[in-house]
Amino acid sequence: MSESGRTASRTAVLVCQGRAAADGRIAAGRFADPVAVRLLRAAERAPVDEVRAGAVPEGWEARVAYEGVRACADVVVPRTVAIDEALRGRPTGQLVILGAGLDTRAWRLPELARTDVWEVDHPASQQDKRARLAAAEELPAVARSVRFTPVDFAVDDLGAVLDASGHDPSAPTTWLWEGVVPYLTRDEVRATVAALAARSAPGSALVVNYQAPSARAATGRLLARVLRSSMTSGEPWRSLWRPAHMAALLAEYGLRVVSDDDLLTLAHTLGSPEQRRSSLRSGRVAVAEYHRG
Repeated sequence: MSESGRTASRTAVLVCQGRAAADGRIAAGRFADPVAVRLLRAAERAPVDEVRAGAVPEGWEARVAYEGVRACADVVVPRTVAIDEALRGRPTGQLVILGAGLDTRAWRLPELARTDVWEVDHPASQQDKRARLAAAEELPAVARSVRFTPVDFAVDDLGAVLDASGHDPSAPTTWLWEGVVPYLTRDEVRATVAALAARSAPGSALVVNYQAPSARAATGRLLARVLRSSMTSGEPWRSLWRPAHMAALLAEYGLRVVSDDDLLTLAHTLGSPEQRRSSLRSGRVAVAEYHRG
């Protein structure tokens, strides 16, 4: 969500642009997201079209937008593939997406045909997404149902909100937490893990994307904030986690990590572009299974 918590996430737009730019160009056969471009507005599609055409624009602002979308595409492809494959391998009747942003899985993954999907996000971001969906004609969900669940994590009780929206804590749930953890404080991360664990029946799983400490990544984001050269420069990272520390936190709440891979390793398996690959090393995707103690 945005730093103020009152406006729609700009990071969500950039991630959607990255997926749209990569569709059919990177890791063909393993990655595809034809829905992403339909959620973008005309001005947001411009740099996507430039990246897809390899047409580097003139002018500082246009070039920054172009490079941001191109770099984002490199990051989101391995991340998306890893998460999609984890979801396919853990079919449950309930999928809760925390901080859903402009996620497209309920509209593009046929494996969710027997799954009820809860999209949990800040009210402002969710209102923005629903407006984009309304503008995208003939875009039916492939999931059994999609339940938009507005939550302000700073003030709302996640469990109470999910109760009100029909989530069944006695049935296995797959929890997806992508692109959110770095923007939360460590206390907020812990509180969210505790809340989802309290609603996890045996057989539940958590797929979590988080960021490990990286001097290079920290320097890049600091420079973007100073120069205000990124659409996401106002959305700072608040917590970074080493794999051992993330595993220890999850274990406290009955979640045992069964896999945890960095995006650079995942990118190598996909044959993704060589450029900027070193920046992928700090991003990670972990899968943890819930075992009641």
